Amino acid sequence: MSSTDQTAAKLYAGIVGAVLVVAGIIGFFYDSTFTDDKAVRDAVFGILDVNGWHNVLHIASGVLGLLAYGASAHAARQYALGIGVGYVAVAIWGFVLGDSGSILSIIPVNTEDSVLHLLIGVTGVAASMISPRAATASPVAT
Repeated sequence: MSSTDQTAAKLYAGIVGAVLVVAGIIGFFYDSTFTDDKAVRDAVFGILDVNGWHNVLHIASGVLGLLAYGASAHAARQYALGIGVGYVAVAIWGFVLGDSGSILSIIPVNTEDSVLHLLIGVTGVAASMISPRAATASPVAT
């Protein structure tokens, strides 16, 4: 990959993808329970609520980021926008639920999670917006 291929979205996809995979793996050391019991959760570093479902979601969204980073600037831009919008929506949902809430009754969130999700989301949307769109091939005159 040449330096001209590096966009804000590619940087976002690579960094956020790697961080989410690591966060998901670390989360399993705190709580690996797959349940819909809203009370079953543990806080990573005493701050961020997780359970098995939350960890899997972090790993899956992180792997998608790493794949997008390795694919193309367009894929990274789409990832940044998609994850950005998704994480903003999850953050808003988390803020509405409040501290010790549970999204879809299986993914525990607290205020700190929601703030982090909002930061991930806003940065993703911003990275997507400032990254150039993929160049389209112009028709060749004959």
